[in-house]
Amino acid sequence: MLNERILLSHGAGGGASQRLLDELFFHILGNEYLLQKNDAVVLPSVQGRIALSTDSFVVQPLFFRGGNIGKLAVCGTVNDLAVQGATPLYLTLGLIIEEGFLMADLLKIVESIAETCAAAGVKIVAGDTKVVNKGQADGLYINTTGIGVVPEGRNISGSLAMPGDVVIINGTIGEHGMAIMSERSGISWETDLMSDCAPLNGLIERILTATEEVHVMRDPTRGGVATTLNEIAAQSGVGIRLNETDLPITDGVRGACEMLGFDPLYVANEGKVLVIVPQSQAEKVLSAMHDHPLGRQAVIIGEVIADHPGLVTLRTGFGGERILDMLEGELLPRIC
Repeated sequence: MLNERILLSHGAGGGASQRLLDELFFHILGNEYLLQKNDAVVLPSVQGRIALSTDSFVVQPLFFRGGNIGKLAVCGTVNDLAVQGATPLYLTLGLIIEEGFLMADLLKIVESIAETCAAAGVKIVAGDTKVVNKGQADGLYINTTGIGVVPEGRNISGSLAMPGDVVIINGTIGEHGMAIMSERSGISWETDLMSDCAPLNGLIERILTATEEVHVMRDPTRGGVATTLNEIAAQSGVGIRLNETDLPITDGVRGACEMLGFDPLYVANEGKVLVIVPQSQAEKVLSAMHDHPLGRQAVIIGEVIADHPGLVTLRTGFGGERILDMLEGELLPRIC
């Protein structure tokens, strides 16, 4: 199959479709649930509350430094469940493939999905494949839905930030968006930019083991850190103040943003989590994060305050303060 291209017949439900399923999807992703091969999968009962998240991925280019659309799809949905305090368990996988798509590229993407699922400890349990005419899908679109379970008594929400809390992030900001931008534009930098795309559920479980007092967790994807914190400030009716000198931004991202006229605080991330906890729990959380590979660079970047509810501000290195508005429109389209 590796020398083939996707044909309309691969999505028609006949023999070509079945060969694609058997030789690619079932072979690589197969497990006791996916291989039921029924119209709906039957899953075992679980203890706790069900968390559900769905997302669609239309990134261009499909392959980028640090990942591809398949890895991104798994990480994006796993992380959306994990920041709600859920243990991710199952994913569904829907693909809309453009006629003429290289089978070899599809294989790489499906293999990446399998590897990322294994790393995150989740299983693909149901899926769907559609093929559309050439020119109608920009190569490949992916939709995923994730199911997880939240233990009783765990309550994490964007509405729970309180004055006196601190804002922690697990590492450097803006890498995914700028990696996509550099691939798309063909611009090369002195420092190669790489997406931070990663499943965060292992790191988040460390945090939740360290303290039961996590108020808010969010992954700052589209719109970046500034937009995500604006959403939290509005939900909770609080102000949030960031300290510019504490923001972890690499020289590569900073230089690329300066050259292209972007603000790193509004650039997308795919392997970062914002954690809001009481000041009294900050050291516990930082210690737990530093013990995990994805949290080695975790730092406090700001605080939750009672002043100017619903607004996010930045205390600059010169001692001034400016408002960080919610992003209007899309700074970098097609980055996830």
